[in-house]
Amino acid sequence: MNRLLIVGCGDVLTRALPWLCQRFQVYALARGAEAAARLRVLGVRPVAGDLDDPASLARLAGLAEWVLHAAPPPGQGEDDPRMRALLAVLVRRAPRRIVYVGTSGVYGDCGGAVVTETRPLRASTARAKRRVAAELRLRAFALSSGCALRVLRVPGIYAADRLSLARLQRGDPVLRREEDVFTNHVHAEDLARAAALALFRGPRLRSFNLCDDSCLAMGDYFEAMADIFGLPRPPRMSRAECLKRLSPAMASFMGESRRLDNTRAKRELRLRLSYPEVLAGLRAARDAHPDKE
Repeated sequence: MNRLLIVGCGDVLTRALPWLCQRFQVYALARGAEAAARLRVLGVRPVAGDLDDPASLARLAGLAEWVLHAAPPPGQGEDDPRMRALLAVLVRRAPRRIVYVGTSGVYGDCGGAVVTETRPLRASTARAKRRVAAELRLRAFALSSGCALRVLRVPGIYAADRLSLARLQRGDPVLRREEDVFTNHVHAEDLARAAALALFRGPRLRSFNLCDDSCLAMGDYFEAMADIFGLPRPPRMSRAECLKRLSPAMASFMGESRRLDNTRAKRELRLRLSYPEVLAGLRAARDAHPDKE
């Protein structure tokens, strides 16, 4: 059976494990005994290692011919030393295929334009610049080693257990309509399925916008969530007022506007979305929410 290495086996890729474990002998990088125990219960073979400790990654060399990578870069700087450390080990015996779960933030602010994968990468935040650095390192690795690379550029991920209800409960503001920005989403189950499919489908070097079919302004999204969950709608405020009341991280998402085009993912990965519309996905999340009585 083919071996698959998962780097970053968190919530999203855990959802894909039942499908993956039928097709691969699955290994996953584990930082600590607790993570290793969780993986064993899921039918995964843990491999001790830490992306922030390059020396601990040596056992990954030649371990698997297939790699699913969803680990984030570190929280500071404009580079991704974790990716550099991992690729320095993988190059000893390059895998056949790598799928990387990245972010649509690499495009930067697009002024509300429709964005396809051919748009230049113009990240504006340090967080997104680290993701650009990771993509560039991966592409250079794929070109030099001959392995296939599929990059999934992902916007906001949601599911019943990963919603922004606390933000609504706090009464955090959203932008008034004339200043609002477009936002994009994907259900965690659809993303997990797409990551698994990308191991088998798509051209050798390819990027994919991985989102649903919705096109909503950010304020409309939070208003819809409030209505569906029976919470007060967030107050609409000017950008200046929002910046005063929100954390820098939260406010940064209000500085970028784009509408992702997912045509390529649906055509080349042959992805059929279970939740093509975010409003239907939110209703399903409400019905499955862990706090639902």
